[in-house]
Amino acid sequence: MMMEGGGRRGRRSRRLQTLLPVRATHRLRNTISFWYCDLKITALNEPLFYFGRKYARCLRGWFSMGIGFSLMALLAVSLIVLWELARTLNLYRGNIELKNFWNELLFGLSPWVSGLGMSLMDAVYLIISTLISVVVHEFGHAIAAASEGVKIEYIALFLAVLFPGALIAFNYEWLQSLPPFAALRIYCAGIWHNAVCCAVCGLAMFLLPLILYPLYIHGKSPMVLGLSSASPLSGFLSPGDLIVSLDGLGIHDPEEWMERIALIHKDSFLNSNYSKDSRSLPVHGRRKGYCVAGSLLEDVNNILLKDDQFDCPNELAAFVNVPCFNSSFLDDGSSGNSLHHERESRHCLTAKDVVKLEKCGDGWPAIETGTSSCDCSQNESCLMPSQMSGMTWVEITYSSPYSPECLQQGGNSSANHGGPESSASNCGGTFVFVGDVLSMGHSVQLTAYQFRWGFILGAYLPQMLEKILACTFNVSLAIALLNSLPVFALDGESILEVTLFFVTFLGPRRRGRVLQVCLWVGTLLSILAISRILFSIPF
Repeated sequence: MMMEGGGRRGRRSRRLQTLLPVRATHRLRNTISFWYCDLKITALNEPLFYFGRKYARCLRGWFSMGIGFSLMALLAVSLIVLWELARTLNLYRGNIELKNFWNELLFGLSPWVSGLGMSLMDAVYLIISTLISVVVHEFGHAIAAASEGVKIEYIALFLAVLFPGALIAFNYEWLQSLPPFAALRIYCAGIWHNAVCCAVCGLAMFLLPLILYPLYIHGKSPMVLGLSSASPLSGFLSPGDLIVSLDGLGIHDPEEWMERIALIHKDSFLNSNYSKDSRSLPVHGRRKGYCVAGSLLEDVNNILLKDDQFDCPNELAAFVNVPCFNSSFLDDGSSGNSLHHERESRHCLTAKDVVKLEKCGDGWPAIETGTSSCDCSQNESCLMPSQMSGMTWVEITYSSPYSPECLQQGGNSSANHGGPESSASNCGGTFVFVGDVLSMGHSVQLTAYQFRWGFILGAYLPQMLEKILACTFNVSLAIALLNSLPVFALDGESILEVTLFFVTFLGPRRRGRVLQVCLWVGTLLSILAISRILFSIPF
């Protein structure tokens, strides 16, 4: 992918022209080859030159600010390049690792660079963002040149392999004849416009809920966009469903969904002190229980004993009695409890009926800390799901406001607590997931936006806008930083060359030598750093 500013790499003319014509005097030929093709455009020459000359004074002030930003960026990346040199020569033995900086800031594509994994839609977002960022970069050079009186010969849009780009062609000799500060404004304009593009994208992402407010509700409950083919929730959730809560705690957006799942997984890992025969309860940590009436337990005699292990029929779930959390039953199974006593403390119940009951124990986030099994009434027992090690019991409450059945009922989206099979309403319910909660969380694609008018076909629009803005931010930042590098064929070369002109104590010949040394060192070390990222080369 070529990320070049047109100022330095303007097309050289064989004869010196003080001013190029606005329209090309000869027919421009488009280039087509196996790996590269471009389209040269002259229709924008006059509008861009007119705009640049009309607002020349304001634009010069605007691009003068870009000089300061570009010089700071050049200094920053130069210091990083020098640090890489010191690290390569073993002059620095610290533990600071800048690979993540190069990966995330310089490229902004950390999920794609690592392993080079990219879906088709990711590639589309990357191509669109690259085209936007490169056009913004090149138009910065074009407008800056027009404000200095330099006319454009043509604008070229190109496609190299699969990546798009753009370049601006104007007379290189005419640029050389400009005052140094004016030329510096042109050379720095592309980097400056990419930085402004990053700021605009960041502001747009921040204001996107407000921008889409007339059409979408944001941050109320995450909506399901899709489920992976292997998702364990595929039989319970469908696209358009809203996830209301996890374990009774409300969920408002996809980030909160993943944060809550991470906490549940952490608690489950800390509480995974079960014996292999599942007879013991977790000794430490939080426990999730339900207050079950004694009348429901009187006729429950369906505990199966297989090889000294307790088992339940497939349609039922195993529950164990939790007597106030201070009983000797909470030991690791060697406290002398009889097998008969343990069998009487275990029950097989229907999960969808149990989740309707009051909760007990201190493992529920929606219940205040300090609760215990003794909070149940006298004729109730606190029963806790008996799970295998590594398995997590999670209550998921959802609503289906866009389902045809719910829309026929007037759009009542309030979730009930009867489970999908026994819901009195078709607008939602609560079900229990038992398994690996992390894989479950990643198997669902969510969005924080809900369409206001009950029409889910436009549900993907906010997510597409978010991804394009985020990707454009990253790619534009990458182009700005890459062009700030003191390397050959990028804007950093021209910026460094003009900057050295202001170092008056160096003669022209010494300035040329210093420039060549800086460019060679910068180019080699930049290649070294990029190779470490792309190919995981150890140094």
